[in-house]
Amino acid sequence: MKKSVDVSIPLGPMHPCWKEPVRLKCETAGERVLKTEMELGYMKKGIERIMRGRPWQEVMFLAERVCGICSVIHNMVFIETMEEISDIAVPPRAAYLRVVVNELDRMASHLIANFSYCYTIEHETLAMYLLNTREIVLDNLERITGSRINTAYMIPGGVRFDLLPEDAAAMLADLVKVEEEMKRYVRIFETGPLIALRSKGIGFMSHEEAIRAHTVGPTARASGVEDSDLRLRHPTYRALGFTQITRTEGDNFARNMVRFQEVFQSIDLIRKCIETLPEGPIRGGGLCKAGETSYAGEAPRGELTYTIKTDEYGRVVDIAIRTPSIMNIEACAHTMIKGATSIADVTSTFISSDPCVACNER
Repeated sequence: MKKSVDVSIPLGPMHPCWKEPVRLKCETAGERVLKTEMELGYMKKGIERIMRGRPWQEVMFLAERVCGICSVIHNMVFIETMEEISDIAVPPRAAYLRVVVNELDRMASHLIANFSYCYTIEHETLAMYLLNTREIVLDNLERITGSRINTAYMIPGGVRFDLLPEDAAAMLADLVKVEEEMKRYVRIFETGPLIALRSKGIGFMSHEEAIRAHTVGPTARASGVEDSDLRLRHPTYRALGFTQITRTEGDNFARNMVRFQEVFQSIDLIRKCIETLPEGPIRGGGLCKAGETSYAGEAPRGELTYTIKTDEYGRVVDIAIRTPSIMNIEACAHTMIKGATSIADVTSTFISSDPCVACNER
C-alpha cells in the first residue's frame, strides 16, 4: 500500500477565489486537512492611526473606508458612538431612514458573500445571477444617499437626505423584483445537487464550538447561537418587530442560507420603514462633546464595536475598532476547516464564513 506523505499546502495570498489577499497554510495527510493556520497582514492600511487627532467630520469619512463592502455600518456605528458620547437624540424619521440604508447595505454585502461562495464551488451561473441582483440593491442605495458605496449618510443627530415619495415608490417596486429573483435563486441553492455535494456537512462547526470561538453574525447564527444579533437590542429595530434568524446545521450550506434568509428579512424591514415612516425632521441637531465610550452595532458579518475618546472640540483623541471577521476567521481556521476530507473544501469553507480582510487589516 502506498504511504501518504504529510504535505504543507499554502493557499494564497493571491488566489482566484479570494476577494482580498490572505494566506492559508494547511498541513495535510493525503487529502485530509490536519491543521490550518491563517496568515494575515498583506493589506494593512493603518486607518485607526490616521483617525487619531482629527475632527469627527473627517473621521466620519475615514470610518466608512475601513471596508468598501459594509461601509454603511461603519458610518452608522461611528456616528451612533459620537451620539452616545454627546447625548444627541435622533428624530424618529431619521432613525427609520438609517434602518433603510443599513439594510440595503446588508443585502448588498450578503449577496456578494453568497456570490463568492457560489463562484468558489464553481456554480458560476448562480454566482452571476446574485451579482446582477446586487446591482439593483446598489442602485437603490444610490437613490437615497447619492452614492453606491461610500455614502456618508449618517451625521450626528440625523441623516443627510430625506426619502422622497417618488423614490420610496421606486424602491418598493425594485424590492418586489429583488424578492422574486431571490426566491428563484434560493430554490436553486437549496435543490442543486452540486451545491449539496459541496456544502452540506462540509465545514461543520457545532453550537458549542461556535460559542467557544466567540463567533458572531451569520457564522454564529448558522450554528444555532441565540441572541447574537445586536439588532435585537437596537430601539428602532425592536419597534419594527425584529427577530433573529437562526439555523442549526452549522455547515457551509447553513451559513449561506442564513444570509439568504436575512436578505428577505431586510426587504421586509425596509418595507415596514417606508410604510410607517414617521413625519418630522431628519436632523435634530447637537454638538459633539468630550467623552469616552464603546458602542456596537450589527454589521453584515456580526458585531462591530467602536471605542472612541473625544475632546471638547469633537476631535477624536483615541479610537479602536473591533471588526467581526477576526473571530470568524480564527474559528474557520481552527474549527471549520480542521479535519476537512479534501483540500478542495478549504477554499469554499473559508469563503462560507464571509471573511472581510479589509476590516481586519484596517
